[in-house]
Amino acid sequence: MRVEREEEKPRISRDKVNKLSHVVVEALAARPEVSFHQDHNTVRLAVRRLLEQMFAGEAKMDEAVRAKITSQKKGILEGSDEWEILYRKYYQEELKRLGV
Repeated sequence: MRVEREEEKPRISRDKVNKLSHVVVEALAARPEVSFHQDHNTVRLAVRRLLEQMFAGEAKMDEAVRAKITSQKKGILEGSDEWEILYRKYYQEELKRLGV
């Protein structure tokens, strides 16, 4: 039996990524030490692409961590203390592997 997980849905919607990109650009524009060499929308689109790449990378890492936990010999119930500990451990290992 397959259990639908909430994590299978996109973690963050396109609208929220757009909103975040607006917030980032507005915050940068408010700083006197920051100047843009391109119009704000071009910068915002670049910020949006970076955010989308970051969230996609995080989703792949989450998938890799879940696969490691699933590959354990004994079944580990998601949400249990053991699952949470393993998730944090493998997540940190993935971060180290990526050099983060």
